[in-house]
Formats: sequence, C-alpha cells, structure tokens
Amino acid sequence: MNLELSLCKFFKLIKIMKVLVENLNQLFASFSKDATAFVENGNKAAGTRARKVSLSIEKELKAFRKKSIDASKK
Repeated sequence: MNLELSLCKFFKLIKIMKVLVENLNQLFASFSKDATAFVENGNKAAGTRARKVSLSIEKELKAFRKKSIDASKK
C-alpha cells in the first residue's frame, strides 16, 4: 500500500513537471520573440515585455527545480 502511494505521488510530480516544461517552452518562445524585436528593431515595448517574461521564466524554473528535487528523493 505504501509503495502504491509513493508511486502515485511520483507520477503526480512527473505530470506537474511536464506542465511546467510546457509553460517554460511557451515563455521562452515569447521571450525570444520580444527580445528579438527589442534588439533588432529597437521596440521599447517589446523590451518591457521581454523583461516581464524573464521574471516569469525565473519563477517557473524555480518551481521546476523544486519539483525535480522532490521527484529525485522518491
């Protein structure tokens, strides 16, 4: 029974990590688009968006790191 609970928690963590990876991929794509517009075209609004997205990326990376550490302990 205890093993089943551990496996269930482990697979839940894996599912959460997959969602985090998907979110990170979307955030990276958004960052890349806005950062390129800022650097190549001098679009200041795009620079602001890129900086905002970079904070979201940082938050998601911390969440991923925490969940991956939890999963490796199982």
